[in-house]
Amino acid sequence: MVVESDAADRPVTDAGTVRPRVEVLLVTGVSGAGRGTAAKLLEDAGWYVADNVPAGLVVDMARVAEADGSITRLATVMRAAGPSFTDDFTELRDELERNGFRPRVMFIDADDQVLVRRFEQVRRQHPLQGHGTLTEGIAAERAILAPIKDGAHQVVDTSTLAVSALREIVDEVYADESRTRISLVLESFGFKYGLPIDADLVADVRFLPNPYWVPELRNHNGRDAPVRDYVLGQAGADEFVDTYEKLVRITARGYRREGKRYMTVGIGCTGGKHRSVAIVEEVANRLRSDLSVTAPEPEDPDAATFTVRVVHRDLGRE
Repeated sequence: MVVESDAADRPVTDAGTVRPRVEVLLVTGVSGAGRGTAAKLLEDAGWYVADNVPAGLVVDMARVAEADGSITRLATVMRAAGPSFTDDFTELRDELERNGFRPRVMFIDADDQVLVRRFEQVRRQHPLQGHGTLTEGIAAERAILAPIKDGAHQVVDTSTLAVSALREIVDEVYADESRTRISLVLESFGFKYGLPIDADLVADVRFLPNPYWVPELRNHNGRDAPVRDYVLGQAGADEFVDTYEKLVRITARGYRREGKRYMTVGIGCTGGKHRSVAIVEEVANRLRSDLSVTAPEPEDPDAATFTVRVVHRDLGRE
């Protein structure tokens, strides 16, 4: 029987509300299947990951995390060190539940042939091989882990998975929504001050007439309505914004599939005061105003979610 801890005994926030339970994820599986890779992907997904922690310390870690409040998602990677591992693991799950936690188990697996090939490629001995053969070590570990695999909430077979595919699984099941969004920075700049060194995409809007040469616009910048209207009213401006917005979306979708969570787009003019500023503001407004930016359509699994930030690097330098 599972006993819930009394809320009155749980830590409270500064606002006087009871802290939510820390999520606990136990990650285990056969050696060579990719537990370490899964741990890194969980970190990217917003989990605090502790690797190779003794079972006796996991409950204490969960209690400390809950009391501290800065860690809300705790994942521990555990390896089968010997025949007693199954009993230790089962006792750990029971103790976590007795303390009011709801541990989930993620089991990482792979075919024996794949495991043999991976161990031979890195020229490492299997942890349970001893003086026997590699296949005997794999078989011994499988026998120990079989009851845990049968009771796991999720079994992930990495035999044919690329890292990007494993990331998709981790993101879908375990990622905080905010961690799956693309952090998009739209940055205006002046070519005469140099290219942004961290830009993933760079566009040049110097093909548009320069408001600098219009006396009544010279002292304004691209955020001011007269300059904005002048720039966006030029031939090719609207077509450029439409096309570039689509390019940003396509690129962001690809980045998301490949696991990249940030993207910097540079748009430049001569001095970074008029044209690039106006175009950056317009592209950002269109991205922010489209509902598909903040909530992917169900029929479009590749639709990227964005957080959009605008930076005008060189505005004010003149």
